[in-house]
Amino acid sequence: MSAARRSGRFSRTSLGSTLVLLALVLIVFLYRAIGGGGQPQATPTLAVVTSATPSLDWFAVYFTQPLAAGTTTFSGGPDEALARAIDQARLSVDIAAYDFDLHSLRDALLAAHQRGVRLRMVTDSDNIDNPEVQALKDAGIPILGDRREALMHNKFVVIDGLEVWGGSMNYTVNDAYKNNNNLIRIRSDRLAQDYTTEFEEMFVADQFGPKSPANTPYPQLTVEGTPLEVYYSPEDGVAAHVVELLSNAQHSIFFLAYSFTSDAIAAAMLERAEAGVTVAGVFEETQVASNAGDEYERLRQAGLDVRLDGNPRNMHHKVIIIDEQSVITGSYNFSQSAERNNDENLLVIHNPLIASQFLGEFQRVFNQAK
Repeated sequence: MSAARRSGRFSRTSLGSTLVLLALVLIVFLYRAIGGGGQPQATPTLAVVTSATPSLDWFAVYFTQPLAAGTTTFSGGPDEALARAIDQARLSVDIAAYDFDLHSLRDALLAAHQRGVRLRMVTDSDNIDNPEVQALKDAGIPILGDRREALMHNKFVVIDGLEVWGGSMNYTVNDAYKNNNNLIRIRSDRLAQDYTTEFEEMFVADQFGPKSPANTPYPQLTVEGTPLEVYYSPEDGVAAHVVELLSNAQHSIFFLAYSFTSDAIAAAMLERAEAGVTVAGVFEETQVASNAGDEYERLRQAGLDVRLDGNPRNMHHKVIIIDEQSVITGSYNFSQSAERNNDENLLVIHNPLIASQFLGEFQRVFNQAK
């Protein structure tokens, strides 16, 4: 047999063997993909995105990284993005801060005050004596405490009547660098009107908690094609809105909950789980240990994949992601105190691109949980 014929036979034989091998690999892959062999399916990996996608220049979200480099030096956190925004303020900055001790924000506010920007702050009276708050007060910035037992628990900033910063992050070293949190920025003059109205109820009218009127100018609005819902407690009956959103879930509910004692919200999750909706979440461990009526055991005993957080500090999010399409976030814990007594805000964002960013954070915290 000639060398050429031997070569041709070898090529055909080699090709046939390769095709058989590829077919076997494909069969094994498909078998595992559908859960064959009795092996549990792996939790899907979702990309972590920590800033706005290019097509959403009106929106940005920042997630704290408690275990990342820089946390020991308290630099590079979400507070720096907010400080830069305050540095760009030309007319006004209104800040509702449950707690405040970040030097980056203190310095940005003092510099804005020196530029002639109108500054106003409302805070919880339990934290009004913090040195950083007193530095602002000493500079002549007007600051009002709530002067009551329940909490002024908001964490939001309105800049120039054009953009709102909110989310779960208190303006403190702990929350920006040690705890799990989110900080969001939305550019919308209508949303800014909503948050300014809430701010002035407290700062101008001295109406806190149950005294607050339900007078949000735009409780439902659209920003660049994205529907938003805006709620404040206790005046808006926030839990009922959350339950309604959960009751419409068709595929999945993922949550990150610092404090979760709401029977109604837990019941809505259990009802959807019984209907076949995937429900999974992470609780802050210290709150499960200390809160009477915490919902962790109730959901766990029902067979839901709920976990205790893995951060040695606090998992401070208050987030629910529904059908990978809608996000609930804000200062509002899923608790009776948030519903009935505290001053809180909650924002619902219906946008799959934004939901994907929060899903990435959920996956990261979920994988670190116990």
